[in-house]
Amino acid sequence: MVYSVGLILIAGLLGRWLAKAIHLPEIIGMMLVGVFIGPYALGRLDGNFLVFSGDIRTMAFIIILLKAGLMLDTQALRKVGRASILMCFLPATFEMMAYILFAPALLGVTIIEAGIIGAIMGAVSPAVVIPRMTQLIEEGWGTKKGIPQMIIAGASADDIYVVVLFSSLLSL
Repeated sequence: MVYSVGLILIAGLLGRWLAKAIHLPEIIGMMLVGVFIGPYALGRLDGNFLVFSGDIRTMAFIIILLKAGLMLDTQALRKVGRASILMCFLPATFEMMAYILFAPALLGVTIIEAGIIGAIMGAVSPAVVIPRMTQLIEEGWGTKKGIPQMIIAGASADDIYVVVLFSSLLSL
């Protein structure tokens, strides 16, 4: 298990460095490394590690959302008010509705399956959005109008929204 953790850390840093060198987002390099060393490509990770990987992802998700919560400026969110609330639900709702309307005809799935696909595709990755918005806040970009804070709040609430809808549709 120690081997797997070390491999993930070293290979992830290498992937991050390579992606940055070719002017891609660093997360792309880390994700590609994860795919290559994971069980569906080279299979270099210990089986015991894979048992705990779900718990590790959950902890990482909690840390990312905690960082997002600590970066939010409630005064800036109050200024933009309605727009921040709409950012929480509207994008995912429209994506899900598009899948529900078109996927049954195009993909031959049921309406519930189309809703599940829409919930998956409508989710925003906090691992991508929050570090970038944090960087914009630290550099002062858009902070006067509260744009990065609005996007962080929207992405976080959006994820909770689609996870609830996904779980509900999955139980049907």
